Amino acid sequence: MTLREYLTSKVFFKQLALAFLIILVIGFLLLQWISFSTKHGEEITVPNLAKMSVEQAEEVLDKNNLDYVVLDTVDFNPDFPKFTVVKQDPLAGAKVKEDRKIYIKINSSGFNSVRVPNLIEQTLRQAVPTLKAIGLEQGKITYKPYLGKDMVIEMKQNGKILKAGDKVLKASKIDLVVGDGKVGFDEETPADSTATDTP
Repeated sequence: MTLREYLTSKVFFKQLALAFLIILVIGFLLLQWISFSTKHGEEITVPNLAKMSVEQAEEVLDKNNLDYVVLDTVDFNPDFPKFTVVKQDPLAGAKVKEDRKIYIKINSSGFNSVRVPNLIEQTLRQAVPTLKAIGLEQGKITYKPYLGKDMVIEMKQNGKILKAGDKVLKASKIDLVVGDGKVGFDEETPADSTATDTP
């Protein structure tokens, strides 16, 4: 049988079909192996760990075949119970693979203390951002006769006068007494008036 006759014979086409079928089977098995080894499509939805204790979070993550790492504690957040999860990465709802580590941050047990900055003789516009920068809040603003308008004269908390360097809890409200810019220039004493009228 010549080569031309062989290439057009039924035997050649049967062998060609058989070879093609073998390639398909090998390709299919290879894809299945890759899919199995990489667990393709087997993604886990990250649960929401917010407000859970470390023990509760560990239990939930174990059930989902996930691991965790506690990074650190963060400044106290009153919206979360003490020693519970405040932040997590990846976020809740994200799709991850099995055994993925979830990084969590824990709420501290309470507000830390901070030192009151020196706001005396600063303007209200300067004082308020300074308070916020260290985690304090602006409280009640009271105006008092003073030459400098909107200039801080006193700092108070719950009626007690504060000095620069005093310690207060973070997130505390600091009341400010500021000048109204109207210190007695338009006032005259009665003695001065009488003196001018005397002949």
